[in-house]
Amino acid sequence: VVVSIARRTGLSPSRLLLPLLISSMLGGMTTLISTPPNILASEALAKAGYVGFGLFDFTPVGGILVLSGILFMVLIGRHLLPKPAAKDGDPRKSHVNIEQAYLMTERLAKVRIPANSPLIGKTISETRFSSALGITVLDVRREGNRQFVPRANTRLQGGDLLTVAGRLDFFEEILGREYLSVETEGVTISNLSTPEIGLAELRIEPNSNLIGASLRQLNFRNRFGVIVLAVKRDGKELVSDFDRISLLPNDRLLVQGRRDQLNSLGEKSEFTIIEQNGLSENLKARLQAVSVPEGSPLVGRSLVESHLSEYAGLAVLGLVRDGELHLVVDPVQTKLQSGDLLYVKGNVKENLEALHDLQTLLIEARELPSLLEIDTDDTTMLELLLSPHSNLHGKSLGQIEFRSRFDVNVIAIFREGRAYRSNLTGIQLRYGDALLVHGRRDKLRLVAKDPDFLSLAEDIQPSPRLSKAPLAVLIMLAVVLAVLFNVLPISVAAVAGALVMVLTGCLTMDEAYREIEWRAVFLIAGMLPLGIAMDSSGTARLLANAVISTASVLGTLPMIAGLFLLTVAATQVMPNAVVVVLLAPVSLAAAAELGLSPHAVMMVIAMGASVSFLTPVGHPANLLVMAPGGYQFKDFLRVGLFFLVVFTLIILFVLPLFWPL
Repeated sequence: VVVSIARRTGLSPSRLLLPLLISSMLGGMTTLISTPPNILASEALAKAGYVGFGLFDFTPVGGILVLSGILFMVLIGRHLLPKPAAKDGDPRKSHVNIEQAYLMTERLAKVRIPANSPLIGKTISETRFSSALGITVLDVRREGNRQFVPRANTRLQGGDLLTVAGRLDFFEEILGREYLSVETEGVTISNLSTPEIGLAELRIEPNSNLIGASLRQLNFRNRFGVIVLAVKRDGKELVSDFDRISLLPNDRLLVQGRRDQLNSLGEKSEFTIIEQNGLSENLKARLQAVSVPEGSPLVGRSLVESHLSEYAGLAVLGLVRDGELHLVVDPVQTKLQSGDLLYVKGNVKENLEALHDLQTLLIEARELPSLLEIDTDDTTMLELLLSPHSNLHGKSLGQIEFRSRFDVNVIAIFREGRAYRSNLTGIQLRYGDALLVHGRRDKLRLVAKDPDFLSLAEDIQPSPRLSKAPLAVLIMLAVVLAVLFNVLPISVAAVAGALVMVLTGCLTMDEAYREIEWRAVFLIAGMLPLGIAMDSSGTARLLANAVISTASVLGTLPMIAGLFLLTVAATQVMPNAVVVVLLAPVSLAAAAELGLSPHAVMMVIAMGASVSFLTPVGHPANLLVMAPGGYQFKDFLRVGLFFLVVFTLIILFVLPLFWPL
């Protein structure tokens, strides 16, 4: 909603999203049920034999903190926010803002299929636009007609004009230049082994923890230090496209690597190693020797910079230079030279022919296209955020098969102030990533409904079920009143309210299940015994004595300030609920020894645990606003530190008025 408001008014989202974040954190300081740290602080008091906090016990101090925060942001904080690049009140300029944020202007182009091109009659997937050039086809114009978001099986015709997104650097480099030369000699086992390097078969054991995952998901090469040449299953040998299939018990992997590395793999419980002395004819057909010709765009580039795997679908197994064979090649330091002979694995003939065919494309020298051109009544762009509830963190777009799954194109990824616009399929997703996607509106609505993503477009989001709103309000009110009048403890009332929400149809079971932060549940469940152990083992008492000795030197107020700042600091690197669980026994023990009010001390900790907006990693919500707001680490720190000064003063001089020490 805030992003939509920003675009309609011409404001930069950076002016609104950080205040939105901070206000949500401040709201957590106002009631018992506002945030988990408040509930845990109350539970810690109850377990220690004290009366827990009431529903509105947090309201006086929390309300003052909220009002102070609002006043601070209006008078001072807004001047600390990142300055917007430009203001424009025209709603249509929202596309211009997106172009600027994702730097798409330099990544959009129009290419034409010549009348005599070998690409004619091929489908978009067969031309390998994405895999070979790292670009995405957004539309196809043909004889006055225009097809948006063309499918992978769309066949090209001579004269077609394509709008594409991505970097054309590689395409421009290979124009008129020979990329690689295919040698006539084949590859034998002697080409792939030396006294130090060998081949082996690894059998996946039935009890292996690798079962069910693919080689790509396991990041097998980096994890185990070997190259997989083939996978054997049920008597069949897979020599290509096996990196995405899930491993099964008794699968055999033909691998190449250092002999000492192979021996160490044989000692792992996941594998049984079988000596390999030959290559099958099927595998030999996928192995080829290629040379780097003079004038090739690969000359002077490392293997990493050459992107042979991404652009040409080739895996380098060895390199011959000046007659010397190198089977372990540093992919970063080794620069390719003219005349180098490479032993590669892949469909060499087909892949190099595909590159040659792509060289016939013509880049139109007209004015560069704008994002407005690909926005119609039926198609549009959408910004998506990776949800904090998502299980896609660490997986790439290729692994989750995003294009085929949703039938929309990802044309850019925004992360930590930087836009990525090419070779997107291999980028591993992280929490807080913003994805710029393009597709039909009906398909985008399906993506917006997926629990792994959050939509930044208000009109694409699913409409709320307003018919159930009055009933939901009544259930929420019943939960609050039950806690307020001590009819039920908060834990029982909240679970009962959630159950009634599902039984009455306000929520479906799937919706309720998705909204549970299971990671937080298990994390807190695991940390609670640690807090109990600290108390029963005497660790809490030992730490409390250190606090007491400090307080005897500095005084009570400095000790309270130190406790508050310690809680704030810990919250920046640990979940705030866990911080409360860990500090509660120490603080209560120190309060008992010093004769301080346990309620005042726990109030200090609960308030400190809500100040989790000093860094981007302090809270999942921080990552949520980072990409659409274009924030950097320093933006959180600059605004947060000023807030921290104000809050510390309130905790020291206002909190004791309501909760005497």
